[in-house]
Amino acid sequence: MSAAAKGWLDKTAGVSSNSPGHHSYSPARKDFTVPYRTFLTPRRLALIPLALAALVTLSGCGGVVVGAGASAATAAAQERGLETALIDARIQTEINHGWLQYDQELFVSLATSVYEGRVLLTGVVRNEKIRGDIVAMAWKVRGVREVINDIIIDASGATGTFTRDSWICAQVKSKVLFDKEIASINYQIETVRHVVYLMGVAQNKAELDRVINYARNVEYVEKVVNHVLLKNDPRRNR
Repeated sequence: MSAAAKGWLDKTAGVSSNSPGHHSYSPARKDFTVPYRTFLTPRRLALIPLALAALVTLSGCGGVVVGAGASAATAAAQERGLETALIDARIQTEINHGWLQYDQELFVSLATSVYEGRVLLTGVVRNEKIRGDIVAMAWKVRGVREVINDIIIDASGATGTFTRDSWICAQVKSKVLFDKEIASINYQIETVRHVVYLMGVAQNKAELDRVINYARNVEYVEKVVNHVLLKNDPRRNR
């Protein structure tokens, strides 16, 4: 681990990781708020194209709609809005930068999805210490409200199923994208070892059920893990 990464982690006392599928909470961030009103200064508005590019290139299998032709209008149409989408892009960029300082190999074995300050960590690492460090890094990024730790521990440190996982992800994204009853722009999708992880905001339970059913019925999928919140879920405003 680099000296910079060690210095970063030295400040994370009180943060611990949980087993996959459970949330990690930081007592120190219980009342943390982000100054959203002051975020969109003229200088930052000029950086919108770069931030949108980060939403695309740093999200792994990632979002359903946003692609190479991403635009400010596309981000603004999302349930979270343009400003929050830009904040999420910054969070994702900083988390990935932390991984780069810690261990470049993490880019191969890990992925992160961010929606409204909720961070989903997926992938495979070699041991519990690395997983704990990764969770701690995520909590240190300004604006993070929740960290969902779905990282798998395996001594090999590799997923071993990248090609098939990518195929599964593409199939799920395609089905969700072309369903007119689903606001697909609000969903992010990751696949690790044949397990599909869903993140984002659903307009209602019926829409969410459609997305989950699509994922469940794709060939080779062994499990679907849902972290999507409904549009009216009070946790979105905490």
